[in-house]
Amino acid sequence: MNRRSFLKTLALAGTLAVPGAGAARAETGGRVELATLLDLSRCVGCGECVAACRDANAAKFPEPERPFPKMYPARVRAEDWSARRDEDGRLTPYNWLTIQTAVVERDGRELEVHIPRRCMHCVNPPCANLCPWGAAYKRADGAVRINDAICLGGAKCRDVCPWGIPQRQTGVGLYLDLLPALAGNGVMYKCDRCHQRLDAGQQPACSEACPMQVQASGPREEMAARARKLAAETGGHLYGLEENGGTNTFYVSPVPFEELDRAVAQGPGRPHLRPVADVMARDEAFTAAVFGAPLAGLAAGLLTAARGLARSGRGAGEGGHD
Repeated sequence: MNRRSFLKTLALAGTLAVPGAGAARAETGGRVELATLLDLSRCVGCGECVAACRDANAAKFPEPERPFPKMYPARVRAEDWSARRDEDGRLTPYNWLTIQTAVVERDGRELEVHIPRRCMHCVNPPCANLCPWGAAYKRADGAVRINDAICLGGAKCRDVCPWGIPQRQTGVGLYLDLLPALAGNGVMYKCDRCHQRLDAGQQPACSEACPMQVQASGPREEMAARARKLAAETGGHLYGLEENGGTNTFYVSPVPFEELDRAVAQGPGRPHLRPVADVMARDEAFTAAVFGAPLAGLAAGLLTAARGLARSGRGAGEGGHD
């Protein structure tokens, strides 16, 4: 049994540690793993995909409660984007897709390359394998989600993501009903590949809204073959097929990604485009996943139960004021 198979087995064991803890992980059982191919030579940076993403996912965006609990230790800072919901120049809890623009010189002329960035939806996602609470998980169709009902906002997913994709909003989530000063700091948010649209047999909103047909989605092996063929026919460059052991997001660019990486703005919420080794192939990550999977499944079950109790308590409190 190889590492990946072993991890899958342990993850399943973790989800079975508490009755019902594995329900979300099995919600799309039997589906084919999907991937998305983005042809960057077609992208004009119009932003239609960004707007469509916001519209399609607005109901999932956080509505924080104030004042925020004081956190201990004092170095733990609130991350509040609720007054900057229109920010689209980087990833935020309210902006799950952003466009990076690289200006490079090719054949003696200036060329702009626009790169839509969001979660890469890794084949073996470290965020899902290493989340201590079992809040992050991968669906059978390849979409990687964060269960906002039990996420405590500890940001482990962002720490282990090679691109730092997930973003935190303080003042929302289960931690407010547990130990607000100690048990996390909100909820982590990122692209979930419009899971509700996939469940209805539709394309992700960003893909459907694109006027330039930049994106194409389908079974992973089929999209991988198309990506390789497109790169070969156009002399293009491929990113995402092997990064972090393989992702479900493939970019084909007319410019080498090393050049694009040097040209795009980077920092929090602005991912890089460098080569990425397989995080889960590292011994320490593998060991953490092996021993953490059953505990994460147990934690997910306990947090789900805690959420139910918190809801019941709030309902009773609200009922007493009628």
